[in-house]
Amino acid sequence: MNTASVNQSDCPDVKVPVPLFFTIGLVSLAENFLVVVAIIRNRNLHSPMYCFICSLAAFNTIASLTKTWENVMIVFADVGQLEKKGSSETKADDVIDSLLCMSFIGSIFSFLAIAVDRYITIFHALRYHNIMTMQRTRAILGVIWMTCGVSAVLMVKFFASKFIMICFVVFFLISLATICFLYVYMFMLARIHARRIAALPTSGGRKCRCQRRWGSSMRGALTLTILFGTFVVCWAPFFLHLIIIMVCPINPYCECYRSLFQLHTVLLMCHALIDPAIYAFRSQCS
Repeated sequence: MNTASVNQSDCPDVKVPVPLFFTIGLVSLAENFLVVVAIIRNRNLHSPMYCFICSLAAFNTIASLTKTWENVMIVFADVGQLEKKGSSETKADDVIDSLLCMSFIGSIFSFLAIAVDRYITIFHALRYHNIMTMQRTRAILGVIWMTCGVSAVLMVKFFASKFIMICFVVFFLISLATICFLYVYMFMLARIHARRIAALPTSGGRKCRCQRRWGSSMRGALTLTILFGTFVVCWAPFFLHLIIIMVCPINPYCECYRSLFQLHTVLLMCHALIDPAIYAFRSQCS
């Protein structure tokens, strides 16, 4: 959203050079686009988990494209080629805000879907392919993208409404708590299963097969936990910025935090930049 505002406190606005915005936006755009293309083209990656990862990368691509587009508009406005308050510019700004909102909501839903998929993989391994079929995966992705699109448009259109603001905050907190609960519960059960595997007789290959399958599943869960942690770290300051706008729009202490808006935006964009590096590093560790 257009959350930058005039800073009336003693804290000067922190400015980030436009070339840095462009560099981060273009590099993250290229990285996530390559991830999407790689998953689509490689049939070995056509599994539910990689479909959800592809969805996450697609939402990151949208975020990168959105911020790059916004920076282009700002540059043209600064040189007088665009009106900052024109009707077409206002509509374009609403579209940008909607896409950014969609990226945020989509990332949350993607992480939630991935967490559920990992839980089923680890603790219902024998029934996994019956539960998580590709048909169900496509249906889940369709619901996610449709819900994100509609929600983003409504949030931007009615963002001045306190009800929408409250819904936005509650959605983020509930989703965060749900995903954290799933991962904590998953790793608690993982310790129990690891002990059971360790207690199996050493004779025969059953124990080795169980250990390999279990190790592979847990590495995947750990990778996704790292991705989710990165998402929280990168998006939390921006989200706190939105909350501050709601609860204390004119408090000078709050405005000191809001003076860091451009840094929060850079951190938000870095999420899309870091994710593909995590994919590559963790795949080498696997």
